[in-house]
Amino acid sequence: MDFGFSEQQLMIRQMVREFARERVAPGARERDESGQFPWDIFKEMAGLGLLGMVTPEEYGGSGLDVLSYLISIEELAWADASVAVGLSVHNSVCQWPIVHFGSEELKRRVLPPLAQGEVLGGIMLTEPDAGSDLASLSTTYRRVGDEFVLSGAKMWITNAGIAKYFVILATRDKSLGHRGISAFVLDAEQPGVLVDPPEKKMGLRSSVTAGVTLEEARVPVENLLGKEGEGFKIALATLDHSRLGIAAQAIGIAQRALDESLRYAKERVQFGKPIIQHQAIGFRLADMDTELEAARWLTYRAAWLSERGGNISRTSAQAKLLATETANRICNFAVQVFGGYGYSREYVVERLYRDVRVTTVYEGTSEVQRMVIARALERLASTAPEC
Repeated sequence: MDFGFSEQQLMIRQMVREFARERVAPGARERDESGQFPWDIFKEMAGLGLLGMVTPEEYGGSGLDVLSYLISIEELAWADASVAVGLSVHNSVCQWPIVHFGSEELKRRVLPPLAQGEVLGGIMLTEPDAGSDLASLSTTYRRVGDEFVLSGAKMWITNAGIAKYFVILATRDKSLGHRGISAFVLDAEQPGVLVDPPEKKMGLRSSVTAGVTLEEARVPVENLLGKEGEGFKIALATLDHSRLGIAAQAIGIAQRALDESLRYAKERVQFGKPIIQHQAIGFRLADMDTELEAARWLTYRAAWLSERGGNISRTSAQAKLLATETANRICNFAVQVFGGYGYSREYVVERLYRDVRVTTVYEGTSEVQRMVIARALERLASTAPEC
């Protein structure tokens, strides 16, 4: 087994690391306090080719492999998780399903401006009464001539109000359950798309999140992804891929928390010696490092499997579950290492503690990941030979 990075992957990691630490990290605290979306950062990332990482070159993207994408998200999350999640949503849950399920005409029309950073993208899944249970969504669509007309309400939409294109799910008839759901590409710059004021969130404060109301919003028939009734399948495939981006985000946050904790533990002297030399602290730091490496390499393995075209549903769920739960533990202990200082906004671990919390919630809660894994194990058990 080869655990090394390719020369291209090493170059990408170095490029993104330098950009993240020189351009993204310095303003992270100010953006967290103001809640302002970092347009300047995204324009610079567009120039680096980061806004079209998963999109093939023929549609204006960089055509990078999954691992290169995850490495980039990890490095950006080390600097500012708000930037990382905005980029992740733009690439993974917007462009990825268009690449894999859109018609040739749709891809050539929509992907180039997204991949080159002329416009931003997102996805509209969650509703007031449909979170983990996507099959229960209530946003409806009907066909009128050469258009689909959508009405309903979405919530917790990342990039709402700043993005132009959204992948959106709606149902033809709620009584059909998942079989009635279709997926479309919605142009949000139309009168029928009403965006609520941004949510006042605990963390990821410069990543814009808001509710959206659809009042007879119109989608050309050419913007259908796949076929009618395939929306649920498309959503699940998309989430299998996008969960890896959230795992990478969590790993980046946790790595920053570990780095800050190590630096502080070497400098802080109590009882006559640096606190890293006290077993209570040193052993916990050792556990943090070990658990983080386990989460990182499980995520990288999922990326490796994804590149080979296999079913990654179980593995991506495992990666997100382990990475996000581990990152939450690491950030929690990082605050403990800093003591009272860790509770102050003067220190970065306070922001990391707030930013990491949502990673076990969005794009599938930890409980949903366990459901996915358990169902995969049940299928494996039913096909396993008897001993």
